[in-house]
Amino acid sequence: MTDDNNDQVDAVDGADLLDEVRAVIGRYVVLPSDAAGVAVVLWIAATHAVSAWNCAPRLVIRAPEKRCGKSRLLDMADGLSHRPLMTTNASPSAVYRSIGLTPSDPPTLLIDEADTIFGPKAGDNEDLRGLLNAGHQRGRPTLRYDAGSRSVEKIETFAMAALAGIGMMPDTIEDRAAVIRMRRRTKGESVQPYRVRRDAPVLAELRERLHAWVTAHLDDLTNAAPNMPLEDRAADTWEPLIALADLAGGLWPRRARNAALTLIAELQDSTEASQSIRLLSDCRDAFGAARALPSAVIVQRLRADEESPWAEQPAPGGLTVRRLAALLREYDITPKNHRWEDGTQSKGYVRDDFADTWARYCPTEAEATSKGGAVPNRPNRPFAGHAGDGSVPWDGSNRPSNPSVPALTCEGTVGTDGTDHPQLPNQATCISCRQPLTFDDGTHTHPTCETA
Repeated sequence: MTDDNNDQVDAVDGADLLDEVRAVIGRYVVLPSDAAGVAVVLWIAATHAVSAWNCAPRLVIRAPEKRCGKSRLLDMADGLSHRPLMTTNASPSAVYRSIGLTPSDPPTLLIDEADTIFGPKAGDNEDLRGLLNAGHQRGRPTLRYDAGSRSVEKIETFAMAALAGIGMMPDTIEDRAAVIRMRRRTKGESVQPYRVRRDAPVLAELRERLHAWVTAHLDDLTNAAPNMPLEDRAADTWEPLIALADLAGGLWPRRARNAALTLIAELQDSTEASQSIRLLSDCRDAFGAARALPSAVIVQRLRADEESPWAEQPAPGGLTVRRLAALLREYDITPKNHRWEDGTQSKGYVRDDFADTWARYCPTEAEATSKGGAVPNRPNRPFAGHAGDGSVPWDGSNRPSNPSVPALTCEGTVGTDGTDHPQLPNQATCISCRQPLTFDDGTHTHPTCETA
């Protein structure tokens, strides 16, 4: 690049350029929210700096029905992304070869009608899903044995990818993606028709300017370590987008972080947890403040929740004591024999046996933030005034504060000791001598009864 070109690139205002990209996309597509628009623009820009990233975020564009604009948005990505490779049905071997031909500068994969690849009638397509999952992180090549040369071939998988389709994508893909949930336009929402011959040159000119600006700052992007409002894989996915927003400046750093928080929260609200995680969370509700409960009581309480799946699953008959034990065994939680206050003896569970598992797999907001970090793969929710347009600065010091959770007590709570008799806070009765038990720092102390 000549000195004149360098001067021109240095004179580019990154925030204005990203605003222009957003405005051009808005001519042809009605996006569901400001957060979605921010994510799409930053993802497109990130395709021009793929060599700078350790993780290649996916862009998932999904809709509940046809005619929601998902394919048109993918057309925008096709016109503005770096080295786009559009396909509606590709074999894993073809995708492998497309990436492997230029591993240092891979194409941007754009897969339309992805529901025909991953939908319920399309089979599992584990090879393609494995490629997309592995290609999210640099240095995860696939290995193939070449019988002709009797050697193992290493094929690169790292590349940016966008998928558009009806319905949810596999959870392993959405977990690595910025997910845009499109919706059908109303009569009051109008867009300009997109015609390739007429409009593609406009996108191409903008793409060239975007590419020149991004590639002029590859060193800065490679070394960027943006302050992230997320943790774990969500942070890996959003780090390139937020790094680009920080480079652009203006309102974009705030917009990017707000978009990350908003879209992750929306995805969690729309996605049901796995059956096992749902069971762990529901067991916490079933315990209430009880310290131990019979297996049958837990199952009864789980099945009594009309909004839970436990009354119908597994069919027929719903959740059983045996099925509960099988599901919890994966987390090293097993029932033990207990003698209850009414003199009966049966298998049951102790609340303390769940504590570590709850903290690891389904922590409450209070549990997660008490350790000083964001909830893994769950952002702190936006707070009052933290608008999607970035009206409140985000510098890491003003994370949304979580509301205080009042201390749980057993007063007036039926069945906190496995019976229908409520217990006082921090108090229970010995099953042998019926004297009060005290609890100090989570340990049971009972000096008067050796059998307690």
